[in-house]
Amino acid sequence: MLTKERKEKVVAALQKAIQAKSYSGEEKGVVEYLEKLFKDIGYDTVHIDHYGNIIGCIKGKKNGLKVLMDGHMDTVPVQEEKWKENAFGGEVKDGKIYGRGTSDMKGALISMVLAGAYFAEDTKKDFSGEIYVAGIVHEECFEGVAAREVSKYVKPDIVIIGEASELNLKIGQRGRAEIVVETFGKPAHSANPEKGINAVYKMMKLIEKIKTLPMTYQDKLGYGILELTDIKSLPYPGASVVPDYCRATYDRRLLVGETMEGVLKPIQDCINELKKEDLEFEAKVSYAIGKEKCWTGEEIKGERFFPGWLYDEKEEYIQKAYSGLKAIGQNPIITYYNFCTNGSHYAGEAKIHTIGYGPSKENLAHVIDEYVEVEQIEKVTEGYYAILDAYLGK
Repeated sequence: MLTKERKEKVVAALQKAIQAKSYSGEEKGVVEYLEKLFKDIGYDTVHIDHYGNIIGCIKGKKNGLKVLMDGHMDTVPVQEEKWKENAFGGEVKDGKIYGRGTSDMKGALISMVLAGAYFAEDTKKDFSGEIYVAGIVHEECFEGVAAREVSKYVKPDIVIIGEASELNLKIGQRGRAEIVVETFGKPAHSANPEKGINAVYKMMKLIEKIKTLPMTYQDKLGYGILELTDIKSLPYPGASVVPDYCRATYDRRLLVGETMEGVLKPIQDCINELKKEDLEFEAKVSYAIGKEKCWTGEEIKGERFFPGWLYDEKEEYIQKAYSGLKAIGQNPIITYYNFCTNGSHYAGEAKIHTIGYGPSKENLAHVIDEYVEVEQIEKVTEGYYAILDAYLGK
């Protein structure tokens, strides 16, 4: 399946992808590299959408499932002075490839691209269905928003998310929301505070009340989370001024089935109760709205609410992937992601059958001297090939 020459090609392709710096909104260089790679290794079509996502497609000779393999191209920034290794060198040392994006998640994306090409080459395209590999923009900013355009274009039957899983199969995840709570007061000189209404004091009351809220729970995904992550007041700096505005942000980890309205309701209930107790209390709760610029010049935006999802491991499509991996000697555990992925859209919003399968450890994302093991890259490429064979083979 993977000859020595093919293994070397996967590593070399990943090194070039790492050398193309691609912070969120700056993915143009890696898109240009992927476009050339897709064409050079035999993909039938290459599509770049208005957000800058790139999608390569290979069609089999017979009708069948559309399988989409998803990997984001963007990375978080690097403080290069803190790295011992070259963050954009893609150098191989002691069986590890170093560089920003090796684990999160250009390693998986390049493996997907090459696995699709190798499968098509070995079968001479005599398979049933269509292979799509998508490089997604702006995933680090908001999971699933750019992916909406990809699923609209491809209309896949099955999606494979390539986020790190240590070669295990992931069949669910908690979702994520960013909740904004605001309190409003009245400005005054701090020498005469009684003439104003201090919005920070009002926020303190609300925070204490929110802390008492019970959290949702599911057997497999555990507890939902509602955690205060920042707080700001205005004017800032507030020299001699009673602040008339305060904003707090909460990170809310979501369980399957939680709705936008249902998640905000307990906080709105807290606000309503405080209003009854304090006639001067004024507050509101909402979701943060993300707004970013794409490398194409297009603006991408969306409310920061990304649903959780979970499938039953007995589902036929999951067992097919599992059997395909077992057949090549891999022993995946069927489990769940601890973090949010583009699966929030595919599975959570669009209800498309989705699995996660990728190389490396979850805790290597975003770290100094990020790396992926060469062995993991080789094995995951074989794994993607095996899953494609399970879904599309004879």
